[in-house]
Amino acid sequence: MQQRLWLMYPPRFIKEPLIWKLGQKFKVVTNIRQASVTDEIGIVCLEVNGKRADVKAAIKWLEKNSVNVEPVEINVIES
Repeated sequence: MQQRLWLMYPPRFIKEPLIWKLGQKFKVVTNIRQASVTDEIGIVCLEVNGKRADVKAAIKWLEKNSVNVEPVEINVIES
C-alpha cells in the first residue's frame, strides 16, 4: 500500500527526527516529496509504502505524537 500524507508538526517536534523514527519503528518505506519548515511549524508531504496494517499503525503513531496527518488529494485525471 502506498499513501501520500501531509504532516503538520507542532513547534516542539520540528527538530525531532520523527520520519526517521517512523521508518525504524514500522516496516514502512518513507519518501519526503515536499517540505517547508519554520520555527513555528513543519509541513511535510510524505509518501509511505508498506503493508496496509503497517501504514495504518505508522499513521496512528504519528497522530499519537501530536502530528496532524491528512491524506493528499490525488488528481482524478492523474495517470
